[in-house]
Amino acid sequence: MIKSIGGKKLDTAVFISGNGSNLKNLVKFSLSKKSPINIKFVLSNNKKAKGLNFSKKYKIESKIFLFSNRSKSENQILKHLKSRKIKLICLAGFMKILSKKFIKRFQGKILNIHPALLPKYKGLNTHERVILNNEKYSGCTVHIVNSKLDSGKIILQERVKINKKDTVQSLRKKILKKEHILYPKAIKKLISSL
Repeated sequence: MIKSIGGKKLDTAVFISGNGSNLKNLVKFSLSKKSPINIKFVLSNNKKAKGLNFSKKYKIESKIFLFSNRSKSENQILKHLKSRKIKLICLAGFMKILSKKFIKRFQGKILNIHPALLPKYKGLNTHERVILNNEKYSGCTVHIVNSKLDSGKIILQERVKINKKDTVQSLRKKILKKEHILYPKAIKKLISSL
């Protein structure tokens, strides 16, 4: 059960692998009075992830786990999260698949943002595949993480119209703008519905 207790913000961890634009967006969201989350911890599986600069900038503790041994890394991460009383995990461009055991420990409390309209286009290279298939629409989806890839309960989706002139890059930019609006909305929706 996810609850922000007596108006207290929910301690949250964000997992990243890359540029961290969704992390930056979530940090800004968390700093607003109406936000139900407090980002306490940033985790990356990539020591060169540009997103780590945002955790430095906002003085949020961050740690790198390279996942060379998944179960060992996950056990260390779980200890870390427990000691910091983390109640919610937001995946923001995190490129590692978490084990069933890990997901079970945070059942219903791991969110992911995916750059496509699930259940279509699960997995990687979504923009390339969408354009290749001449889709008229794409978008983004925030869903609860379960043990099947990009298959958990959908919280919110946002559609984007694809123009004939759109390239992979232009579509990525369009969808990223929508992601930045959608993720905070989905977090509010999830927390208020519990």
